[in-house]
Amino acid sequence: MKTKEESDLPGAWSAYGRLLQYLRMQAGLSQQELGEAIGYSMEQVASVEQGRRPAKAAFTTAADRVLDARGVLEVLQDEVDRAKLPRFFRNFALIEAEVLSRFSYDPLLVPGLLQTEAYARAVFAGHCPPLSEEIVDQHTEARLSRQKLLTRVPMAELSFIISEEALRNPVGDAEVMRGQWQRLLEVGALRNVEVQVMPAAPGFHAGLNGPFVMLETKEHQHLGYIESQEVGCVVRDPAEVSAFGLRYGKLRSQALNGVESARLIERLAGET
Repeated sequence: MKTKEESDLPGAWSAYGRLLQYLRMQAGLSQQELGEAIGYSMEQVASVEQGRRPAKAAFTTAADRVLDARGVLEVLQDEVDRAKLPRFFRNFALIEAEVLSRFSYDPLLVPGLLQTEAYARAVFAGHCPPLSEEIVDQHTEARLSRQKLLTRVPMAELSFIISEEALRNPVGDAEVMRGQWQRLLEVGALRNVEVQVMPAAPGFHAGLNGPFVMLETKEHQHLGYIESQEVGCVVRDPAEVSAFGLRYGKLRSQALNGVESARLIERLAGET
């Protein structure tokens, strides 16, 4: 009988593990032999086969090659990575991965799709209640995996409006922030990505009600997404999504344009 911890493990990890075990046995290899061939311990191979630990991309690439799986394991890697995300976020991540466009406003933190590994790790390390090092690692890996959307083919149209306060908030040390500002400049130079900064200024603007995301799916359905305190909600009502669109249009007109935003980020990097 499974324990509660085992029952809570993602199904994608179990499915991957069963397939790995089948391919290994077909190849006539023991767990020890497969581990030695791909540079992992027998215990790590066993944990992955039992669905207790997710396979990392390097593990999958090596196992696929050694077992002559012809990409079968690599096809599952995105599902394995997505299952590392917090449970409340997984459904949204599944939609996000295939969107035609994604527009977001982030007043508190650099958005996850633009975070460096060091910045993301600092965010998860500050979680309350505290997360184990293993969970911090898994959430960080999953967040970085989501960033494939930035360079996916076919390209998605992506727009990010980030508050100046979020950019100035020192998440991690000065080195972490310098790396994060540099990452924003690099991503903002991509043809399909626009990064705008909402300058810190007194007065009301349309983003003060909180962060939100707007999506257009490959079926041309328009959706919204809001999240607070680890509760996420996909918004499907056309009237509510339309209101998001009006607010986002207003925010784009109030934020610095792309060139001005890059100059502000460069100034921030120069101040440290």
